[in-house]
Amino acid sequence: MRTQVVIVGGGPSGLLLGQLLHNAGIESVVLERQSRAHVLGRIRAGVLERGLVDLMAQAGVDTRMKAEGFVHDGTLIAYDNDMFRVDFASHTDATVLVYGQTEVTRDLYDARDATGGDTHFDVKDVMIHDARTDTPCVTFSQNGQSHRIACDFVAGCDGFHGVSRKTIPESVRHEYEKVYPFGWLGILSETPPVNDELIYANSDRGFALCSMRNANLSRYYIQCDTSDDPANWSDDAFWDELRRRIPPPAAEALITGPSIEKSIAPLRSFVCEPMRWGRLFLCGDAAHIVPPTGAKGLNTAASDVHYLNQGLRQFYSDGDSDGIDRYSERALSRVWKTQRFSWWFSTLMHHFPGQTAFDKKMQLAELSLLRDSREAQAAMALSYVGLPY
Repeated sequence: MRTQVVIVGGGPSGLLLGQLLHNAGIESVVLERQSRAHVLGRIRAGVLERGLVDLMAQAGVDTRMKAEGFVHDGTLIAYDNDMFRVDFASHTDATVLVYGQTEVTRDLYDARDATGGDTHFDVKDVMIHDARTDTPCVTFSQNGQSHRIACDFVAGCDGFHGVSRKTIPESVRHEYEKVYPFGWLGILSETPPVNDELIYANSDRGFALCSMRNANLSRYYIQCDTSDDPANWSDDAFWDELRRRIPPPAAEALITGPSIEKSIAPLRSFVCEPMRWGRLFLCGDAAHIVPPTGAKGLNTAASDVHYLNQGLRQFYSDGDSDGIDRYSERALSRVWKTQRFSWWFSTLMHHFPGQTAFDKKMQLAELSLLRDSREAQAAMALSYVGLPY
């Protein structure tokens, strides 16, 4: 078997890259170690930056997103029972779109099916060979049979635990990591959102986030200990704790109901450099992870896809390798700025173990500055709606 680009990983970043390449007449094969149903069952963030919204349009996969997504032109920040709004539109002339990552993935799979794209599920033993040569290949097994795909390039979109990053020798990789001393306990409930916009809350009891997927599907989070277990939390206990962490008007308006999903997500910041090794390119979680504060994970993966798509199109249309040669440099420049925002927002909004009275005063001073300073809000709004590519 032969193709031009092998995409390892059938999540949204790999599928988006495949669709963009298809529109440019570039062939790809997608390899996914899980089943399609498993991929579509993942519960992930649903705030899309302007850049990702534009990429979905470029890929021709934005019809349902535009019809069902919710445009948000601001967000609410709460602390000490006070709440203020950061207006994205007035500061940046841009907005974000609330549309679940599961729905993004579903739309991309439907589009790939429509184009007859070659996608293999439930693959095992994926290995990337000869990435430092002009003739890389990928081997894998499926249903007990071995397969080999010769290709020009390999896009590693297979997440933190995938094979792509591990293919780059440890002597070449430089990895940077910060592990946060808490996690997020999240629930999904078939209830109307407590507010039309997201509420990020800093309280002495810990962080809370009020989010949504649609008009009748809400997503809520509270900061918790990393050693905690969702089984320790009844629905009633979760709702009671959430009420204690958000301002009274929101707590009084909160409509509760049975959870349909409950899980704990750890928080970490991680970056691997470089993001290119020969003809292997890392995209998304394979190269970097951000804490979920501000929903930058999928959006940063999308910026990687943008740079790689540009580089591959340039190579195949003009024979110019500048785009792929500079892929890692360009992607990492934006990645680190996104890391800074996610780190800053996480540090601002969470209660840290061992936090001193001075530390708390600094948080409050920073929150007061954000509330009172148009310039501070403009800087936050720019990062939130997405830095330009």
